[in-house]
Amino acid sequence: MGFFSFTQEIAIDLGTANMVIVYDGKIVVDEPSVVALDDRTEKVIAIGAPARQMEDKAPKEIRVVRPLRDGVIADFYAAEQMIRGMIKMINFKNHWFSPPLRIVICVPSGSTEVEIRAVRDSAEHAGGRDVYMIYEPMAAAIGIGVDVEAPEGNMIVDIGGGTTEIAVISLGGIVSNRSIRIAGNDLTEDIMEYMRRQHNMKVGKRTAEDIKINVGSVLTSLEDPPDDFVVRGPNQMTALPMEIPISYQEIAHCLDKSISKMEAAILSALEQTPPELYADIVHNGIFLTGGGALMRGLDKRFSDKINIPFHVAEDPLHAVAKGTGIALKNIDRYKFLIK
Repeated sequence: MGFFSFTQEIAIDLGTANMVIVYDGKIVVDEPSVVALDDRTEKVIAIGAPARQMEDKAPKEIRVVRPLRDGVIADFYAAEQMIRGMIKMINFKNHWFSPPLRIVICVPSGSTEVEIRAVRDSAEHAGGRDVYMIYEPMAAAIGIGVDVEAPEGNMIVDIGGGTTEIAVISLGGIVSNRSIRIAGNDLTEDIMEYMRRQHNMKVGKRTAEDIKINVGSVLTSLEDPPDDFVVRGPNQMTALPMEIPISYQEIAHCLDKSISKMEAAILSALEQTPPELYADIVHNGIFLTGGGALMRGLDKRFSDKINIPFHVAEDPLHAVAKGTGIALKNIDRYKFLIK
């Protein structure tokens, strides 16, 4: 019977915007955190990218859900179905039977006991036998190659879809942290509101996301500016079609308020940092990870405001997933994993 007791190990970055799964040291699933359900039978119709294509376009009988809000599970059933469906996308080495799973899954550092419990239950219902948790900033630090067990301070700012995680890490633990619920999704909503108020145009989440990706900036002057992005949509008053070119300067003005709140949170975390670690952070700089780190000019704006150099990680989108994968390989060594 020993032959059949193979436990497969997977690491999951359960993000508000994207879910990434690492198996065998490689990223095998990277899909939007969206699930489409039949409204009458609750049966899963699509998961990931196909479900995202249905967002704001589906008929009444199809319910398109984002199971995570602000980094935590908002819809328990949909989250469980999404995790189960994405695990099925993995091409396990053993095809004959469904293997018992050992899972390391990351959670925001500001999560409550109840929120952590919800993630654990969802992972267990989706087939996890041993479920471990890791805090997102810790996973991000490991993912970008920071020695988290060294006796020196490193600061990570992980800007995801639902939360911005700010943490000072030293000796394998989080010394001070802030978790604020202002992140990528709020920036998207800022753009939707701006289009409504400034241009009298109604845009959906996907269009606002496209604007953010194409001309998203936090500075009004860039060395390598992107071309204007043409947005098409209905006029709010007349419902007639409109076509408006949007520049990166406009988006920089529109996002200013939310970015200022992030700056205030970073300063607040620095205030709570012991002086010895503060000196290390000034020397090492602050590391930016998560999808929000890709915003044009963000590192420069933060550096100018806080007077500490900011470094954007090499692959900020996958830093948390990679770190979770490394933690999975070192479960016995890393004492900060929550069982």
